[in-house]
Amino acid sequence: MAISSAKRRELVADYRRKLERGEGTILTNYEGLNVAQINELRNRLRAVGTGYHVVKNTLFRLALQEAKLPELDALLVGPIAVGFCYDDVQPGARVLVEFTREASSLGLKGGLLGHRVLTAEEINRLANLPSREVLLGQVLSGFQSPVRGLVNVLSGSMRGLVTVLKARADQLASAEG
Repeated sequence: MAISSAKRRELVADYRRKLERGEGTILTNYEGLNVAQINELRNRLRAVGTGYHVVKNTLFRLALQEAKLPELDALLVGPIAVGFCYDDVQPGARVLVEFTREASSLGLKGGLLGHRVLTAEEINRLANLPSREVLLGQVLSGFQSPVRGLVNVLSGSMRGLVTVLKARADQLASAEG
């Protein structure tokens, strides 16, 4: 089906906006999925802040060029659908990886994280990382550990001094009495 040049420009501009708005993109081969499966996948991805759209390869390539992002010519072969991760890439990657286990016809091709090209294996590793909140908690805990240790060392010295002073006060009180 032929697309008018105005519609082509509109699609390229839409893809470019989605690329610029998102934290990353994940390219998949959706061939073999039925409409119900694609809708189920879209609903799961929407819940984690990721849009999922079937794209025209040539128009998506133009959008990548306009957004000054790396070319993905090796990945733009065959039917492509793109997960546009707007908030955080990890939850979208996790949903896509889980869905590939349920529907073997969905295949990960690769993607972008900022300006870095990702392979399908890197997306799998990204999906297995803990969530952003867990990672932030681990970093915060790492910052607190040295401070907590210093407080314990200083309070230990103070406790020792208080214990010695208390023992001396008891000794003096028993000598007077």
